[in-house]
Amino acid sequence: MSVCRSGKTVRSTVALCLLVLPALAQAPKRYGPTIESLDEHPLPQWYDEAKLGIFIHWGLYSVPGWAPVVHPEHDFTSQDYIKNNPYAEWYLNTMRLDGSPTQAYHREHYGANYDYYNFAAIFDKEIQRWNPEAWAQIFQDAGAKYVVLTTKHHDGFTLWPSSIPNPTLPPDRQHASRDIVGELRAAVRKQGLRMGLYYSGGYDWTFLPGPIREAADYEKVKPQSEAYGKYVDAQMRELISGYRPAVLWNDIDYPKSGHPLEIMAEYYNAVPDGVIDDRFGVKHADFKSPEYQTLNQISAKKWEECRGLGRSFGYNRAEGEPETIAPDQLIDLLVDIVSKNGNLLLDVGPEADGTIPTVQMERLQALGAWLRQNGEAIYGTHPWKRASGETAEGIEVRFTQKSLALYATLLGRPKGPSIIVKSLPLKAGAKLFMLGDAKPLSWSQRGNDLKVDLPAALPAQYAYVIKIVEPSGV
Repeated sequence: MSVCRSGKTVRSTVALCLLVLPALAQAPKRYGPTIESLDEHPLPQWYDEAKLGIFIHWGLYSVPGWAPVVHPEHDFTSQDYIKNNPYAEWYLNTMRLDGSPTQAYHREHYGANYDYYNFAAIFDKEIQRWNPEAWAQIFQDAGAKYVVLTTKHHDGFTLWPSSIPNPTLPPDRQHASRDIVGELRAAVRKQGLRMGLYYSGGYDWTFLPGPIREAADYEKVKPQSEAYGKYVDAQMRELISGYRPAVLWNDIDYPKSGHPLEIMAEYYNAVPDGVIDDRFGVKHADFKSPEYQTLNQISAKKWEECRGLGRSFGYNRAEGEPETIAPDQLIDLLVDIVSKNGNLLLDVGPEADGTIPTVQMERLQALGAWLRQNGEAIYGTHPWKRASGETAEGIEVRFTQKSLALYATLLGRPKGPSIIVKSLPLKAGAKLFMLGDAKPLSWSQRGNDLKVDLPAALPAQYAYVIKIVEPSGV
């Protein structure tokens, strides 16, 4: 049947068409619980252009807040890694391994028989001092465009007042006394950022406690009971309907007794511009999520590196300056990831009362200051025809592009008044600037190499960005 059928009054018919047709054109797509349907979900522009998110690991493990400062390369497959796990958020698992440093720490500070879930009362007391608005301001100042909070980690304790009862924990040890998820979501959105939620679907040590002692246990300790599948489905639905997360970030697969495809379809239908990570254990995802790993080349598939500012995601009081990524390395890491079609999901591990450690705050502040000057080369950019380059003196270069502009970021401080970027031919009439300095830069071509005269005073402390504009693009 035609919506806009002819009538006695042409004007009224035209008006009807103008009202009805846009509504039909904007009808949201409905997704079904199949890989084929889910794969039709486009990557949202906001996520592609955001480039920087903040990950937050906060929970009962933040009370002891300790792990050995080992394994800086995160060699996950090593047997030694399991016993000496540098992830403080794995405290419950590692404290149960005989001879582990975490077990020794726990016995020394709390006693051999002190139950991990006794930390719930301490955590609930400490979080009364937490200020979500202060966090949101810190993240906005750091240059982040979205935030992802751990709503439930492997210990099963939730940061929202879930109405889905955990059959293995007493009521006062199931969830935080404040709706941390809801309060932070409101504060983050007030700052103009998007709010995403992490959920540990694969591990829940209240349903299948383990512990993980050897590599084979990584699979054995994934609960697959019908009860756990229903529990995870129900909590996921509660998070989706209650908080509408911009990112649905599952971890360690999804229980086989659950319904991940149905959850994904329901999520997209509720949040059409949301994104899903690749850790549901099914063949659909909006992005790949390497952990403490970068890519060597541009990826056609969107990706997001997640990593802590130190070696742990959760708060580790043993970490300090030596274990924390240096400001210049952090900025270089972001530039490198963006040049290869990635985002950086940078983790902070707050103390139990919500205090972000000073060493982490210093890194966030350095990153934010750099982005305020140079964010043009990061936000909204796309990979160029190649990600990497080099100057004649050996400084690495990373390329990003936006509209007619090419950005060449130097991952090092030039030693002289000029640089030569290898294999970068430009057309006559190109204009060059260094972000942070309004004066055009003089340049010349030496074969295929580009010689650029630098400002007398470099306008930054790290990662200097040369903006190249050609009328027809580079």
